[in-house]
Amino acid sequence: MDMEYFVTSLIVVVSPGTGVIFTVATGLSQGARSGIAAAFGCTLGILPHMAAALLGLAALLQSNPRAFLALKLLGGAYLLYMAWSILRRHGPLAMEERSAASSVRQVVLSAILLNLLNPKLPLFFFAFLPQFVDPQQPSPLGSLLVLSLIFMLLTFAVFAVYGAAAAWMRRHVLARPAVMAGMRGIFALAFLLLALRLLTAMP
Repeated sequence: MDMEYFVTSLIVVVSPGTGVIFTVATGLSQGARSGIAAAFGCTLGILPHMAAALLGLAALLQSNPRAFLALKLLGGAYLLYMAWSILRRHGPLAMEERSAASSVRQVVLSAILLNLLNPKLPLFFFAFLPQFVDPQQPSPLGSLLVLSLIFMLLTFAVFAVYGAAAAWMRRHVLARPAVMAGMRGIFALAFLLLALRLLTAMP
């Protein structure tokens, strides 16, 4: 494996974004199991984008401003919903005890939807992966698939660490209502800023 690809992918995955914020918030609000479920859901949410990139649909999305705009609006709207649900103390990030089974299902589905509506992921795959593949080799598609799977494994591993670390801090948060309210406000603001950045970005 190309070490440059590994290091670059690791930097991309570790960098704070919607998935990281969601996973950390979920770990804080619902514990390690849900935090890891969020990491799993975010990883599954990469699959459609990876498939789109491998099939060349990302090129179409990149060249079609209307398609990109529609995806961007959906993604921004969902981020705004996440911010609102945190402030309203309901939804997957509500900081309270919940039914473990239903909570995990809801977290996974929310995480999948969060990454599914991320318009930057297909463009990331389309622009990033080809730099590490020799087009003259016998099976460039196979190399793209391997690199994509490595990226997904890195995503799950890093996000799971984020979720578990947040869960470890959970008891300190839940025991202090003022801290809990402050964390809720921080996460809501983070999702709001991400939504605004997404909606105001040029297609």
